[in-house]
Amino acid sequence: GTRDRTAVAQTALLSALVAGTPAPEGFDHRRLRVQSRALAAKRADVVAKVAPELPEILGDGYRAAFLAYAGSRPMSGGYRRDALDFAEHVLIAGGPADPAARRRLTYWWQDRSGARPPGRTTRLVRAARAVLVGK
Repeated sequence: GTRDRTAVAQTALLSALVAGTPAPEGFDHRRLRVQSRALAAKRADVVAKVAPELPEILGDGYRAAFLAYAGSRPMSGGYRRDALDFAEHVLIAGGPADPAARRRLTYWWQDRSGARPPGRTTRLVRAARAVLVGK
């Protein structure tokens, strides 16, 4: 009984902090929103360190786009997976608006999303293509 209620309350609290669900009863809704935003900002910072190409490709729009993405999507599978999921989300949503940035993001995502990483030759060919096409 008591353990089950505690587990449900903890799950609801965690969900409110990382997945944008409503705050459970008994918690300060404003403070939870502040904490939730702080956790999403930290997540954006770590993803930017793990995948520095993303803020480079997306420019000033990286942080706002990531925070919008993270507001309703809890992280699963670690920060590298989070970076891939975020890039996929941006591409599916039709961004970035700049065709060159969209192409770079597509190549970045393709390089990292396969069942196994591409070999050295494939990476070199893709890098050369990006230079020739003008990134």
